[in-house]
Amino acid sequence: MSTDSIFYTFVNFLGDMVMLIGLVFVFLGMLGLIRLPDVYNRLHTTAKIGTVGAFGVMLSILIRAGFTPIGVKAIAVGLFLLLTAPIAAHMITRAAHRHGVGLCKESVVDEYGKACGRCNK
Repeated sequence: MSTDSIFYTFVNFLGDMVMLIGLVFVFLGMLGLIRLPDVYNRLHTTAKIGTVGAFGVMLSILIRAGFTPIGVKAIAVGLFLLLTAPIAAHMITRAAHRHGVGLCKESVVDEYGKACGRCNK
């Protein structure tokens, strides 16, 4: 085998492994969306794990495609998700809290409620 074929085999294997890790994170995020009890826990799971998973998938596309137009677009989408998904989840959570969406009965601490109470006075 030539060194070029070994290199391409390694790059393909690395891209597949990153894709698999990203898909596992996406699966865990979606499982949390189904399993967790209230909107706050669901948003926490999907924002963090789903973002990492989607970025992993985009990174694997970059690894497989290289710095071609599709690879650059994939990494641009991944960076966009890393920057905007946590902010969007925070804003949705804040709107839900301000509109009175309650916590699940297992939740014992509501520090955001205390902070919002101080801001609204």
